[in-house]
Amino acid sequence: MNISKGTYKARRQALMSSLPEGTVLIVRTGSLCTRNNDCDYEFRPHSSFFYLSGFPEPEAYLIIDSAGESTLATLPKDPEKEQWDGFRYGVQGSIDLFGVDHAIELDELDDYVVLKLNGASNIAILFADEFLRDQAYAWVDDLRGRARIGAIAPTNVIDASLFVEELRLRKDNEEVEIMEAAAQISVKAHIQAMKTVTPGMLEGELEAELNYIFMKNGSRNPAYSNIVASGANACVLHYIKNDERIEDGDLVLIDAGCELGCYASDITRTFPANGKFSEPQAKLYQLVLDAYHSGLKELQVNNPYDAFHKAAVLTLTEGLVELGLLSGSVDELIESNAYREFYMHNTGHWLGLDVHDCGRYKINGEPRLLEEGMVLTIEPGLYVSKDNDNVAEQWRGIGIRIEDDVLIKQSGPYVLTHGLAKEIDEIEALMAS
Repeated sequence: MNISKGTYKARRQALMSSLPEGTVLIVRTGSLCTRNNDCDYEFRPHSSFFYLSGFPEPEAYLIIDSAGESTLATLPKDPEKEQWDGFRYGVQGSIDLFGVDHAIELDELDDYVVLKLNGASNIAILFADEFLRDQAYAWVDDLRGRARIGAIAPTNVIDASLFVEELRLRKDNEEVEIMEAAAQISVKAHIQAMKTVTPGMLEGELEAELNYIFMKNGSRNPAYSNIVASGANACVLHYIKNDERIEDGDLVLIDAGCELGCYASDITRTFPANGKFSEPQAKLYQLVLDAYHSGLKELQVNNPYDAFHKAAVLTLTEGLVELGLLSGSVDELIESNAYREFYMHNTGHWLGLDVHDCGRYKINGEPRLLEEGMVLTIEPGLYVSKDNDNVAEQWRGIGIRIEDDVLIKQSGPYVLTHGLAKEIDEIEALMAS
């Protein structure tokens, strides 16, 4: 699934219009990373570079001058290199397929950038890219050294990160289409896991089912390391060992989503390995599910970002008191963060090209208001440590999370990960089938 050249061009124009006049923007995609000895990891482009260009190859740079003209600096066509490492677009392919105004070979980069920076007021980069930061200051120093022959160096180096992040935060229709497609592949993978699990299998065997469905349906990679956590392992929030045996009576928590076109999906489901929730498991699961529904109602245009988290926390705390895991006033337990013994993370995060996508959660110190086109996760949970002697034994070692991907729309929240069971009777019926 591809985004049109026109969309990339519009994004570049929108970004440049938000930057001060007389600015040259330079963004780098990154380099191959060594896995071991002479073997590299599969390359994945930097998210903001990809957002502005769609260009998938390593070692590339995007330069947008103060007049708004865009240039890709790329590795050249090289039949011998391509024989070993695969196809390259080269200069002409970059222009023809990615909609930039110009393209140059990578070894021309320094001279070309210095030429573009001459007379510009500012150079804008992503400050998190330390390698490019050093290059930017070297280019500016080069120009300053040419002052006697009339060169004029930029006087400011600007961090373009916030400007790009604000654009990335609001998804357009093409992005939403890709993200829903990724979400639905992940839904299929979770259904496969629920239908496949049997007590006695290894967590890694269940993970293999996820990856099989991802790749069979067009996704090359997971969006993040799959979490397949059985029993008390589900109380470890980022458990990725996935190497223990699933026991009869365990709950299995799977947090996994595929990546499609560099866009992430992110789903969590928790289900019984033997197909039937025990009574304590069902009570805690229903409490998390109630918190999910409380939070989902708050995902409305113009609501503050933290409203859905507050709603979920209130529901969870009330339920924990009712079940006897906490005691005292609900308001005081929330105020003192006592609930965090069992629920220690937020109820969601932005989602997009990164699974924990960019974008500010607060504006001027206050939670920002939700807008149409924003995509975020909703993921309440409860985690009762197996070593927690302060609660009855029946609750210990139970970890539960329920997570979906949600698009904010004027008409109300739209769940991109629709079609995946989360009610207790739905899960048990699916597993029985």
